[in-house]
Amino acid sequence: MEKENRPIIEFTDVSFKYRAQKDPTLKDINLRIYPGEKILIAGQSGSGKSTLAHMLNALIPCSFGGDMSGTLRVCGQEPAKLGVFGMSQIVGTVLQDTDGQFIALTVGEDLAFALENDEMPQDEMKKRVLDVAKRLELTDFLENAPGELSGGQKQRVSLGGVMACDVKILLFDEPLANLDPATGKNTIALIDEIMKKDDLTVIIIEHRLEDVLYRDVDRIVLMDDGRIVSDMAPDEMLCSDMLVKYGIREPLYISAIKAAGAVIGPQTHPQHIETMDITPYRDKIRSFYEDTAENSLSPEKNLLLSVSDLEFAYDEKRKILNNISFNIYRGEMVALVGKNGAGKSTLASLICGFNKPQKGVIMLNGENIEPLSIKERGEKIGYVMQSPNQMISKPMIMDEVGLGLISRGVPEEEVRERVSEALRVCGLYPFRNWPVSALSFGQKKRVCIASILVMNPDIIILDEPTAGQDYGHYTEIMEFIKEIRDKTGVTIIMITHDMYLMMDYTDRTLVLTDGELLLDAKPYQVLTNSEVCSRAYLKRTSLYDLSVKCGIEDPASFVKAFIDEERKKRSKIKSDSDR
Repeated sequence: MEKENRPIIEFTDVSFKYRAQKDPTLKDINLRIYPGEKILIAGQSGSGKSTLAHMLNALIPCSFGGDMSGTLRVCGQEPAKLGVFGMSQIVGTVLQDTDGQFIALTVGEDLAFALENDEMPQDEMKKRVLDVAKRLELTDFLENAPGELSGGQKQRVSLGGVMACDVKILLFDEPLANLDPATGKNTIALIDEIMKKDDLTVIIIEHRLEDVLYRDVDRIVLMDDGRIVSDMAPDEMLCSDMLVKYGIREPLYISAIKAAGAVIGPQTHPQHIETMDITPYRDKIRSFYEDTAENSLSPEKNLLLSVSDLEFAYDEKRKILNNISFNIYRGEMVALVGKNGAGKSTLASLICGFNKPQKGVIMLNGENIEPLSIKERGEKIGYVMQSPNQMISKPMIMDEVGLGLISRGVPEEEVRERVSEALRVCGLYPFRNWPVSALSFGQKKRVCIASILVMNPDIIILDEPTAGQDYGHYTEIMEFIKEIRDKTGVTIIMITHDMYLMMDYTDRTLVLTDGELLLDAKPYQVLTNSEVCSRAYLKRTSLYDLSVKCGIEDPASFVKAFIDEERKKRSKIKSDSDR
């Protein structure tokens, strides 16, 4: 698409400091975005991405005060002068937390909300809402409450709410964070389709870079410590070391080509594996595979948890889980995956005792756990929610971690010893006398895990442990969880939409679809199975496509070889840093 010469968004020497902070969050930002462009803004947490977005929709300075220097113009206007309402007519913002964006009781009312505020005539309003609903495939849900919808449908309602206002710019703040891989892929396709049809300018802030690059992006703007450190076309950025240097995960196929010792050139168009010319790299990739592929023997396993013929329904209309059977072995790290609404959280709730199955048996250490209360099961099976703020109830760290022991009448001296040990294992002992409020999000996650670990459980279930985390924090959390497993021998079950996590860290994957167990296999076997990925709303790994293009007959074996090498590298780095 040919771009106009005049930018639609123009930052000129913009710096911004929040009132409560000592140092500026944004420093000397110079950025021009032109009509019809699609820009991906990437960077680690705290790099300034969200602050930049808040300036575009006038939340800064209207909701978040501070000191600004330089000039910002959007469509020739200054956001600070137009205010939040004025900017909402130009920039449509779709938040990561779609639930926080809903206002009305039904989808139709939510789509019409901004139009009602503009006092649009009712006939015209209905026509506009029906047109937007049709384009977003929401016509059948206009009478539904937004909370009844799936994650992908909620994203469409949020998008519809801003599209109805006839905006010129769409701003997405981590639109993929809570979506399963296939729904995320469909969301990126939808954004691309709407952008082209309505001639919009699109800005996407997202950690899942490979998923955003599923459709063309004009530029990747990379931020670090409040500055723009790089502004390149994707083909150029992927050939450089900029992403790795600033803590962003490269697409897997790019990492694999580089691991094979090849130097990627922009002339091979690496933005999409489907259309990339891998001819110059094929021989090195095949050599890498032949040198690293190996057959490893499975270690002897001790059965810990056995689930047999499990069935559950909240009402008589539809079974949530149907005939679920699987085994979990001591010391394993297992991923539980599937599309939104597949039954993953329900299965976890049955194991923890929050709900009771209509049929089936759950055995732990060879004993039926049905007679155990939630409290009794909590001593053997710990559950860590996605948000630590939902779990923490005490102001001080020591009190929070010891709460479960105190409620069970454990003597004070033993509580102190066990809490101290759990905090040491979790790397929190130096902060033992701190208030929880002084901790970062990742540290709060550790407090929640410590409060479970202090009970000496057999199993810890983690719900989306890395959702919304940048690659640096993702790695920190997962290395910590792996270390916990290695030190204590506790078994880990993770509910996740993160296919990187599944391949990088877990031993086995349980795939749920429409309440049934579709597959129980190694992660690399799951993500190279096209039929399973399609049915379970997963996304086949790009390593599969790379191996096929290289003429490797066993893609699953190639994926395993690459992941094994990545794990060896991480172990070596950790070993070297521990010396």
